[in-house]
Amino acid sequence: MPAHLLVAGLDARSLQLEAPLLRRERHVVDERATFRELMDDIPRLGTRLVVLGPRLPDLPLSEAIRRIRSGPATRGVSLLVLLPAEEPEEAEAAALEAGANAVLRRPLDRARLETWLAKLLIVPRRVDARIPVQGHVVGTPRSTEAVHFFGLTRNLSVNGMLLASPVPLPATPDLDLEFNIPGVIARLQALGRVVREAGEVEWPYLGYGVEFLFVPPDSQEALAMLVGGSLPLPPPPPADLALGIHSTLRRQDWVYEIREPVRQESGWQVEIRRAPRRSWRPGFSGPFYVVEGRSRESVLREARDFLARHPHPAL
Repeated sequence: MPAHLLVAGLDARSLQLEAPLLRRERHVVDERATFRELMDDIPRLGTRLVVLGPRLPDLPLSEAIRRIRSGPATRGVSLLVLLPAEEPEEAEAAALEAGANAVLRRPLDRARLETWLAKLLIVPRRVDARIPVQGHVVGTPRSTEAVHFFGLTRNLSVNGMLLASPVPLPATPDLDLEFNIPGVIARLQALGRVVREAGEVEWPYLGYGVEFLFVPPDSQEALAMLVGGSLPLPPPPPADLALGIHSTLRRQDWVYEIREPVRQESGWQVEIRRAPRRSWRPGFSGPFYVVEGRSRESVLREARDFLARHPHPAL
């Protein structure tokens, strides 16, 4: 379906000439002269993709990206940056670090540009769900930097996600991912890559922006069903942080709360939360992980076993 794109820091007509896909698919491309105009119109127009050039008259490029990513009404938009060939490598790295989905340099390869435009126009089909994900780092030598990680998804889409994990990951690794999605019998798999750190992910997690490099066809179909609303989402966390605590564990500088199990259609879930030992008070801890089981007793056992298998030093 046609989408709305906003362009700033470059000429919208030039972009349409360089990417015939935009005209062919009848996407609406509008140009904004300043960052202030751009920021106001992203939520007002339901913009799905913003394309930025290297110069904005009222704000440096990296700061503009950072503000878009931190705005509650704009953080979900896709961001593509187009840079001249003479721009230093530091400008590309800074744009990605600030939160751009991709950076392309001129002269543009038309096929690559259209591939990224088509891909990023799908990204807003997201679900803001906390789905357990785990896996291994596969992009670094296992003999020296093998890392098993786990956490929860944020902004999961068919093209990527935000990974909220308590485990520090090496720089730009490839990730072998497994998801546990309610309503899907088999675990879903994907190969992803960390493209940026995601500072918008809340404490006590570390946040990473992950792009999917390869998703098997059956997993891709299930992800599409999930973001399209055909599969049930995990229930949101309770608003009352002081909901009953079943038990606590103290490990080094952290206190872990095992919450009371909650009955679901497919079984039982229990949430694990944690807080620094010095400041911990009952009920005032941050989300950490979700464990599933077939019965109340088994899910509590799984939660205790999970913490025993994965001791976490202070981060």
